[in-house]
Amino acid sequence: MFRSSKPSAALAAGLILAVAVAGPCAGADGEPTAGTGLATGHFGPELEAVEISLAFRPKPDPDRAGYYGYGRTPTPEEIAGWDIDVRPDGQGLPEGSGSVADGEMLYEQKCAECHGSFGEGQGRWPVLAGGFDSLTQDRPEKTVGSYWPYASTLWDYVHRAMPFYAPQSLSNDEVYAIAAYVLYLNDLVDDDFVLSQDNLAGIEMPNAGGFFSPDPRPDVHNEPCMKNCKDPASISITWDSTELGVTPTAHFESEAAAATTAATTGTAAAGGAVPELGSLDLSEGARIYQQACQACHAAGLAGAPQTGDAENWGRRAGQGWATLVGHAVNGYQGEAGYMPAKGGQAQLSDQEVAAAVAYMLDATGVTAD
Repeated sequence: MFRSSKPSAALAAGLILAVAVAGPCAGADGEPTAGTGLATGHFGPELEAVEISLAFRPKPDPDRAGYYGYGRTPTPEEIAGWDIDVRPDGQGLPEGSGSVADGEMLYEQKCAECHGSFGEGQGRWPVLAGGFDSLTQDRPEKTVGSYWPYASTLWDYVHRAMPFYAPQSLSNDEVYAIAAYVLYLNDLVDDDFVLSQDNLAGIEMPNAGGFFSPDPRPDVHNEPCMKNCKDPASISITWDSTELGVTPTAHFESEAAAATTAATTGTAAAGGAVPELGSLDLSEGARIYQQACQACHAAGLAGAPQTGDAENWGRRAGQGWATLVGHAVNGYQGEAGYMPAKGGQAQLSDQEVAAAVAYMLDATGVTAD
């Protein structure tokens, strides 16, 4: 925080005494100037302000290696929350396993909407499979199979960041299963393969030798601003990258565009009656939500009302339960967003869609008549 050519006895003892300095701390001859308020020594001409503190630092505990009198030892739970990285040699992998067959079902539920049923990618979401021998071409296809050097990267990324709107919601077994299926899509394992912490490190990726270690690129350093810096109050965000379409949403919107505003009549598809709100199974609704609705409603994608946003859901619920279900089943294009019929999941029954709507209302604390 400051530099001192003559550390004071108070500082050496661990007592931090400091003052705000209005001018230079030392004269041309290096002696302290008036106003420093410290008779035990000076802190050099670069001192501008130092925080005042009378806290006495505890002495280091000789029986606790690395303890310097500050902070506390983190709990095992706190460490576990951060210690989720996985090394290429498999260190850090938790116990668990998952088969290609189980991974296929999970992938269809949680991944295919963005990445495609065969890893081909929907819209501009990342392609996961294929692209072999394309890295030297003008437009290389950097997929899990063609580009990623280690299978541990696949496991770590899925575990850490997927699904896109519910990261770290998968169990360890589910991560193993989805990773196994993605490896299968890249022809790296057989269809009866079971991935586990015991065999993941043994999988050799095609591009394992395509990376340099250590990284030969030079480090880039910024000089910290210590004086005449910009006023933080004048700093504001004037633009962000969403306008660039970094996260593609066109495929959600194109599905929704097929729905028209005339698709709301207070009835379900094919003129069926709307199920009574109180008769629906909320646990079934939660399952359908995770499978078909969460991708948009967890983060408000394409104008979808976020689960938990009582104000937004309240306005929609004010239209009535029948209209709300009609929008979800038949599709709806409103001023603020798009709703593809059944969320683009045509295999769902009207009852299942209504249950998902009931679950979102209940999770938000909103009711509809």
